Amino acid sequence: MSESEMKQAKKVTFRGGGFITQRKRGVGVVVFVLLILLAEWGTRSGVISALTLPRPSDVAATFGELYASGLLFKHLIPSLTRLVIGASMGAVIGISVGVLIGLFSLVRAGLVPLVAAIFPIPKIALLPLFVIWFGIDEASKYALIAFGTFTPTVVATYAAVDNVDRSLIRMGQSFGLSWWSIVRKIVLPGAMPGILSGLRVSLTIAVILLVAAEMLGAEYGIGAYILEAGSLYDLERLFAGVVILSVLGVVVSSAIAALERRVLRWRV
Repeated sequence: MSESEMKQAKKVTFRGGGFITQRKRGVGVVVFVLLILLAEWGTRSGVISALTLPRPSDVAATFGELYASGLLFKHLIPSLTRLVIGASMGAVIGISVGVLIGLFSLVRAGLVPLVAAIFPIPKIALLPLFVIWFGIDEASKYALIAFGTFTPTVVATYAAVDNVDRSLIRMGQSFGLSWWSIVRKIVLPGAMPGILSGLRVSLTIAVILLVAAEMLGAEYGIGAYILEAGSLYDLERLFAGVVILSVLGVVVSSAIAALERRVLRWRV
C-alpha cells in the first residue's frame, strides 16, 4: 500500500471498551427539575386537578414547616435508626448464610429448600405475627426489616458464589493455594458484584417494610407521618412524606453505588 493510500485509509477506532457505561453528571437532576416544573405548571394552570396532585411549591412549603417545627427530624431519626439496625442485621446474616450455602454442599442441601419456601411470602403479611412474637415496640420493627432484607440477600449471595468462574478456582488449586486463600482471593471478590446488586434490591425492600412497620404502633417515623397525613387527606403532607422516602431511596442507592466503586475498583 502506498503512502497516499495509507493516509486515505479510514482510521479504525478501538472497540474493546466492553460496553462500559459512562457517567453523565447532571442529567438526572435536569430530568427531575423538568418534572417538577411540569407538575407546577400543570397544577397552576388547572390541567392537573388539585385533588389529584398538590403543587410542588406547596409541598416545599410543607417541608419548610416541618423543618422549622422540628418534626422533620423527630420523624426522620427514628426511621433511619430502624432502617440501619434492621437492614444491617438482615444483610450480615443473609450474606453469611449465602456464602455458606455457596461453599458447602451439606448447608446447601439443608437450607436452600427452606429459603425457597420463605422467599415468596409477602413480608408485610407477617407483621401481625412479628408483633405477637416481639411486641409492638421496636423489636418487631427491627425483626420485620431484618427478615425482609435477609431473604433476597441470601438468594443473591449464593447465586453470586455459584457464578464465580470455576476456571479461576481450578487455577488457584493448580498453584497450590489453600482452601481459605481461594475463598478469600477468588470466590469472594468474584461474587462481590452479585452480592452488591442483591443488596441494592434488599435495601429497597427494607425501606418498604420500614414504612409498613411504622404504620402500626409507631408514634414517630416516616410511615407514621404518612399514615396520619393520609387519614386527614392532607395531600401536601402526604406527598412530603413520599418525597422523603424517595430521597431516602436515592441516598441508599447512591451509597451502594459508592461502595461498588470502592470495592470493585479491580474491575476494568
